[in-house]
Amino acid sequence: MRVVVERWAAWTHGVDDEAAWRAWTQQPTAPQRGDPPDVSFIPALQRRRCDPLARAMLYVAKQCCPPEHIATVPTVFGSRNGPFATTVAMLRDIAASRPVSPTRFSHSVHNTQAGLFSIWAGNRSPSVSISARQESFVHGYVEALCMLHRSRAGRVLFVAGDESIPEEFEALHNECRGGYAVALLLARDCGDAALRLDREPDEAGTAPSRAWPDALEFVRWWLSDEPSLAICHSGVRWRWSRT
Repeated sequence: MRVVVERWAAWTHGVDDEAAWRAWTQQPTAPQRGDPPDVSFIPALQRRRCDPLARAMLYVAKQCCPPEHIATVPTVFGSRNGPFATTVAMLRDIAASRPVSPTRFSHSVHNTQAGLFSIWAGNRSPSVSISARQESFVHGYVEALCMLHRSRAGRVLFVAGDESIPEEFEALHNECRGGYAVALLLARDCGDAALRLDREPDEAGTAPSRAWPDALEFVRWWLSDEPSLAICHSGVRWRWSRT
């Protein structure tokens, strides 16, 4: 299935607009730890419920989706770890014999960001949350294509991201440690410059050797003149090409 990227937005600490991202593509680096983006557009009562991952995802969702679509567009949210820091904070409370916050517990699941988005945007359209380890961006993108194919909507908002890994788990994590978020507004191909995604066997078992996640590798490629992008995981090569 061919689709058009109508709009995109991305954020990581210190890089949050198109000019900064174009500069980043010249010398890509891994996301760094830092404060989440400013989400003062969210009402204070809702904003207090947002952890760093939710703030980053809602920030790029707003930047990417025009106001006329924000309340009606179907959505896909993809994250490898979800609100992991919230879970770790609750475990610290349990270990210290402190009471666990019911609100914090209710925001420790993988569809937290989708729920907070639907409340803030007043969006009652279908939404799917994806977690597929290192392949979360790829499978989130595929789910967005499926949603676009089976729904009557002309576009789907795909948001991918992860927050900073708690320091005590850094040694066990094999991806970047800083937080980031990427949003893509995907639309049906109407004859404009479109993207095609193909799935191929990867007999060599190529593994990513870069220091940044797949979502940011897609942004790097999207802003380049390269004709195609290949991301390989688990013996499969996912190839995007411009048509």
